[in-house]
Amino acid sequence: MFQLVETSRLMRTYVDQRAREHGTTRAQWGVLARLRRQEGLNQAALAEQMDLQPISLARLLDRLQGQNLIERRENPADRRAYLLYLTPAGRRLVDDLDDVRGAIAQELLGEVGDEAVLSALETLGAIRERIRPPRGEDRPQPPLAADRMA
Repeated sequence: MFQLVETSRLMRTYVDQRAREHGTTRAQWGVLARLRRQEGLNQAALAEQMDLQPISLARLLDRLQGQNLIERRENPADRRAYLLYLTPAGRRLVDDLDDVRGAIAQELLGEVGDEAVLSALETLGAIRERIRPPRGEDRPQPPLAADRMA
């Protein structure tokens, strides 16, 4: 288990470094990529999809808007909520980052066969679904030491 956690940490750090080379962060990159796939989301839906706290996402969105990479548009169906869209600059950046994503995949997985990568992704997806709580519920708490001994 430790190997999985350590590998995840190292990969996040590596991707963070590569993102910084392009004037962004891994978290901002994730938001831009998600919006490219689903423009017009509101902040609450985006936060839920990305497993982020709404306040953390709001700060990311403020930075992205300040960099002219996204825009918030009024939602005609709900005046209290905004819909999120990429600006042309945001679309160019996330499109350019596709090449970086491909390079990272080649650097880290180049010698690993496609079947092994697909198997690992399926396994990680299954683990993620076991950990992720049903919508609207809190994360499950790990058992207490006394419970594990019983």
